[in-house]
Amino acid sequence: MPLETLDRSPPPFFKQGPSALSQLVFFSALALFLMVADARFQIVQPLRAVIATVLYPAQWLALQPVQMVQTGLGYLTDLKTARVTEEAARVKLAEQSQRAGQVEQLLLENERLRQLLGLRERLQVASVAAQVLYDATDPYSRRVVIGKGQLQGIEPGSPVMDESGVLGQVTRVYPFVSEITLLIDREQVIPVMNTRTGTRAVAYGDPSPRGGMMELRYMAVTEDVKEGDLLATSGVDGVYPPGLPVARVVSVDRRSDTSFTRIQCAPLASCRA
Repeated sequence: MPLETLDRSPPPFFKQGPSALSQLVFFSALALFLMVADARFQIVQPLRAVIATVLYPAQWLALQPVQMVQTGLGYLTDLKTARVTEEAARVKLAEQSQRAGQVEQLLLENERLRQLLGLRERLQVASVAAQVLYDATDPYSRRVVIGKGQLQGIEPGSPVMDESGVLGQVTRVYPFVSEITLLIDREQVIPVMNTRTGTRAVAYGDPSPRGGMMELRYMAVTEDVKEGDLLATSGVDGVYPPGLPVARVVSVDRRSDTSFTRIQCAPLASCRA
């Protein structure tokens, strides 16, 4: 048989379709089209909803052991925390009960001493709530302006407090607003007492223009002053009622070349003008 008469084409079973590169380009373009169409028109969202609905029971069953373990661990942790909190509450309640008994006893003794000495009762100071509006215009002072004035009964020289302690003193009063000089102002002075030792002293404002501290001056190096001591008003000036929290000692520098101690204090009130 001549060779020219042979059919060289492959059998139908082995016939090749489009090339691999053509298939890659086609399916890549199709995938890209479906991604863009789904992102813009949400065409696959119904299919996702059906698949999520069908798989939800399996997911729920798979998560149950994990949730049970987490619930058990959370219960044990909460139980331990509750026991610790209960024990701390019992201790605190016992301390408060003891302090309450001591306070009642001290009040009774104080009342007896006042009766024996013929002293009058402590004056009840009227108070007015006010809001800080803005800082004063003087850049070399530490003053703020509040939204209460003469019409609301504010008087010059009145002490000013916030929720933490003494803030300053009213220095100027107008019909609708008042100006307060903060304790950290370099011109401000307040008599204080160390609540731990009972030592009386005088606290001055920070001499630096934008400082935020106070200083106890003229304290001898032998005075018992420690970091963390609480300073309260002594009441000797007749302006601030006694016992109001003022500041806390943050640093004590006893120098050998001087007979006075450099003591820095941080005000308890928010003196940030």
